[in-house]
Amino acid sequence: MPAPTVGALWKRARGFLVALAVLLAAGLALAALNSGARHGYLDPRSADPYGSRAVAELLRARGVDTRVVTTADEAARAAGPDTTLLVAYPDRLGDGQLRAIRSAIDLSGGRTVLLAPSTLSLPGLAPGTRALSPGSGGAAGTDGNLDPGSSCELPAATSAGRAATGGGYRYADDTPGATACYASAGRPTLLVLPTGTRGGDTVLLGSEAVFLNKTLAKEGNASLALQLLGSRPHLVWYLPSLADADPADADAQDKDFLELIPAGWSWALLQLFVAAAVAALWRARRLGPLVTERLPVLVRASEATEGRARLYRKAGARDRAATVLRAAARERLAALVGVPAALAHDPASLVPAVSARLTGSGPDAASGARDLSALLFGTPPDTDAALVALTDQLDALEREVRSS
Repeated sequence: MPAPTVGALWKRARGFLVALAVLLAAGLALAALNSGARHGYLDPRSADPYGSRAVAELLRARGVDTRVVTTADEAARAAGPDTTLLVAYPDRLGDGQLRAIRSAIDLSGGRTVLLAPSTLSLPGLAPGTRALSPGSGGAAGTDGNLDPGSSCELPAATSAGRAATGGGYRYADDTPGATACYASAGRPTLLVLPTGTRGGDTVLLGSEAVFLNKTLAKEGNASLALQLLGSRPHLVWYLPSLADADPADADAQDKDFLELIPAGWSWALLQLFVAAAVAALWRARRLGPLVTERLPVLVRASEATEGRARLYRKAGARDRAATVLRAAARERLAALVGVPAALAHDPASLVPAVSARLTGSGPDAASGARDLSALLFGTPPDTDAALVALTDQLDALEREVRSS
């Protein structure tokens, strides 16, 4: 069967290659669009639409310095009575991180701003407060821009007016002294709770849109953001990162791979392994005796000999070549002088027989035997010329024995 040409292979594979190229292009395009749209989300160093660099610059112009931290320990150490701590993603925190932030809330005496905390983080950061989604209580589809409300007693909210606090979580809390503003379907989207014994407070904001670059200049967002974050001279902006390992998960780092696999998956993997072994035994061919097959192409002995000689020459293997030549010559000489094939490579058996055939039992028999021993069992040649000379001497010896 002729080998397939390049054109035939292309015709077979072009459909698959085109489909693969389209999928790769679509994946790259989607990845580029998504990464560009959400790059630096809520990062005060990011100037893209979803960053928060604008509010950080406005705060800096009013004498408030902004510091970005990426671990809960750094955030807790930086908190103090003259500091506002903003937690960008409270729901991403583990138990140990929640405890560290809660300790800072209780002991610092400063302000803590939590952006869109839900039931995942509220029990650890603001016990007794419940988070309600926009859809509960008939608030689905509510406009994101809300009025502070007539019952709002927070000066920052009343002076800012309408702001983009809706569209996220709403909160329910019965804590004495709590201030509720920007109600949506009867529940506030901004809640200020007194915390600790040193005069601090915690601000729960149901939506982070107030701090985004793209919405900061709309409605009263800028005024509300500056008053919430600028009440203290220092602002610590906590952005949890992958390096912010939860202390509660420290023991997991010491476990090996098998210990991290759930028990159910271990049994599933064992069953798959058994099924694969059974399938392999079912499909495997039984081993039997070797079967000789005719070669598809006949190679003449002269061509094989020449090819082998060229390999020896390319490798510089004069010792191997000389060994092969001497072994073949000894086997042919043994057959000529009547030495058994098993003793063809025994100097004590072959050399005297060949020497006796050539010189008889005269006075030159001993010296002839020494020469034959060096020729048939001597050291390998060290040059190509010496190897050629050895070949000629072996041929001459074989011709002499045949003619004697």
